[in-house]
Amino acid sequence: MTASSTDQLYAAVRAWRDDDPDPTTRGELDRLLAAAEAGDDVARDDLADRFAGTLEFGTAGLRGALGAGPNRMNRSVVIRAAAGLVAYLKAEGKVGEHPTVVIGFDARYNSDVFARDTAAVVVAAGGRALLLPRPLPTPVLAFAIRHLGADAGVMVTASHNPPQDNGYKVYLGDGSQIVPPADAQIAGHIAAVERVADVARATDGWETLGQDLQDHYLEAVVAVLDPDSPRDLAIVHTSLHGVGHDTVHEAFERAGFRAPEPVQEQAVPDPDFPTVSFPNPEEPGAIDLALARARREPCDLVIANDPDADRCAAAVLDPAVGDWRMLRGDEVGALLGAHLVARGVASSDVFANSIVSSRLLASIARAAGIRHEETLTGFKWISRVPGLRYGYEEALGYCVAPAAVRDKDGVSAALLLAELAAGLKAAGRSIPQLLDDLAVQHGVHATDSFSVRVQDLSQIGVLMDRLRGEHPASLAGVDVASVEDLGEGSRGLPPTEGLRYLLADDSRVIVRPSGTEPKLKVYLEVIEPVAGPEGLDAAKSAAAERLAGLRVEFERLTSLT
Repeated sequence: MTASSTDQLYAAVRAWRDDDPDPTTRGELDRLLAAAEAGDDVARDDLADRFAGTLEFGTAGLRGALGAGPNRMNRSVVIRAAAGLVAYLKAEGKVGEHPTVVIGFDARYNSDVFARDTAAVVVAAGGRALLLPRPLPTPVLAFAIRHLGADAGVMVTASHNPPQDNGYKVYLGDGSQIVPPADAQIAGHIAAVERVADVARATDGWETLGQDLQDHYLEAVVAVLDPDSPRDLAIVHTSLHGVGHDTVHEAFERAGFRAPEPVQEQAVPDPDFPTVSFPNPEEPGAIDLALARARREPCDLVIANDPDADRCAAAVLDPAVGDWRMLRGDEVGALLGAHLVARGVASSDVFANSIVSSRLLASIARAAGIRHEETLTGFKWISRVPGLRYGYEEALGYCVAPAAVRDKDGVSAALLLAELAAGLKAAGRSIPQLLDDLAVQHGVHATDSFSVRVQDLSQIGVLMDRLRGEHPASLAGVDVASVEDLGEGSRGLPPTEGLRYLLADDSRVIVRPSGTEPKLKVYLEVIEPVAGPEGLDAAKSAAAERLAGLRVEFERLTSLT
């Protein structure tokens, strides 16, 4: 850095520090600034990163590492975000001068502090702030928005991100997460806040909601079940140190199931997530403790929620592998869709899933005579599909009760999956057998995905530019039928960053940057026809071979070296 740029950086640090209402983060900046001015290059580089820009507000709201500075999650950033949201609601939101905002929070570091800061800003601006009574799952907040008639909702959570992160998820009065242009409009109002000191904050006046909200939520999600369906099922459950334990267990007991057996080491909320390297049930090792318990005692189904319980993972005992295995998100997505069809659907019902999810649900919907919609990635899009009866995305997100929760909900999804498993058990069948039935009927839909993690976000742009510049004629020995740039819009969908490859044998690959983490994600799917039950094993083997070949090709194409 030049002397001039260093001086500018230090001036920005001092201005931010002097406007910071939090003594902890002020002290953090004081220590870094003193070290940097004494010649510590590491401290100077740290400051440069913290002040390289402002944490970007988008359709996922805010998410980032906790710490001082505009490029981190802290009270200054949250207070500005709250002020921007209220200003948006009064202006573009057209809700009047007294908006109602319901606010939830998880058990991560500072989640409760950020929630109270938000409530303080709303009240001081003339609004009504309704604060959830304790750390609760994200779907409880999503439910509360419409149940209470709020104009907006805020959930303070970083979902399944690492312990050092936190986030700020925003919903509007329809109960769905924000989409363009609301995200840009809110961001504009946030940018207009010059100083935190200029944002009025009340010292009290917000309302803390009672237990009745949780009761209403549980009534709504338990209603997703057929009251006459079987309930005999032994379940092992883990909440991965998140906030789902109490809500999930009460939901199962109210529904008439035996209480799930908890993984005690992970049952109590803990922002350090001490037993997992990454608190995401998709990550290798995350549900190992749950699987170990399932192997030790009678168990029919393993269920795992991520820390804010909006996602649901499941594992089953699979005779094909002779052990417990975690189901892929696409497998659970197809199972729940097939179960709802078996229970009965109306001709007006609509199934939906994101473009990166398997095409098996579309086939199930066609066979049932109902409409299927493909959306961009994220429940902010899935939840807005008109007539939605059921929607999912491959990253373990399922919306099985859209009338109650217009978002992914790991609690109601767990209930519906348990109902399916209990029904199969009562009939002497299993989830792996149902998956085989679906493959025989619709073809083997084999899916896989992988991520390319980057240290520098600019590397994602380099990779995407490289892929756009390369147009392979074939992949894994199969002709490439088309390459679609999703940034130009595709099949009636809004533009989004990504590429979709369609091969002559109906294989599909989608490459897109993650919306919440520094990585490029690659999603693969092959479809292999099945010549009756006797041909299933051969079709599975052929699909696995094709899928592996396709993955090798894209690991090469997306290599950083």
